[in-house]
Amino acid sequence: MLVVVPDPATPELARTLDLGGHAWKAVGSADGAAEHEPADGWAGAIVDATTDPDGAWAFLRTLRKQRDTAIPVLLLVGGAQLDELEHRDDLFDDFCLSPFHPAELEARLRHLLAGDAVAPSADIVEYGVLTLNLETYQAAIAGRPLDMTYMEYELLKFLAQNPGKVFTREILLSRVWGYEYYGGARTVDVHVRRLRAKLGEEHAGLIQTVRSVGYRFGQSRWDS
Repeated sequence: MLVVVPDPATPELARTLDLGGHAWKAVGSADGAAEHEPADGWAGAIVDATTDPDGAWAFLRTLRKQRDTAIPVLLLVGGAQLDELEHRDDLFDDFCLSPFHPAELEARLRHLLAGDAVAPSADIVEYGVLTLNLETYQAAIAGRPLDMTYMEYELLKFLAQNPGKVFTREILLSRVWGYEYYGGARTVDVHVRRLRAKLGEEHAGLIQTVRSVGYRFGQSRWDS
């Protein structure tokens, strides 16, 4: 069973955990976690630091002090809170940006509960100054971290793994969003525009528009 902080959990988190088939209990404090802990112990903890960051860090410090063997912790943070993670990586095992995509949270949670989140064997995609870590869902351009949504990351990952190839908007929708997605091709244009803005003016050209066709990442083999 998972322990979730704070109590009550957000509707989005509760829905994601329920749909994923996870048994969980929301608590408001470390004392509450100790009081409701099952006989076989907590399988892991999800701590939402977006509403009460001070309370979240206090909970994590107490949780670490009370236990000889630490339970795996997934931390939920907002994009503006990333600087707070520095020098506190001993208090959590992985983090997820909130608002989160349910598929990303589920993937990170599965990875966490598998017991290998502390020392993952990172799978890296590199193209020039762009680096994507497929284990941690992190990306950086020229050493600068990129704060992206889950679908922005998935689109950039797909394009970076297929440099030089031209994809229509319809193909990108089916390959990145999935066949069950009913959104229009405009969705791709919006995400490309956001990605270019986040890459910055100097690197926005990594995603090229191919007139009347779609998009291409990087240089084709005919470009000089």
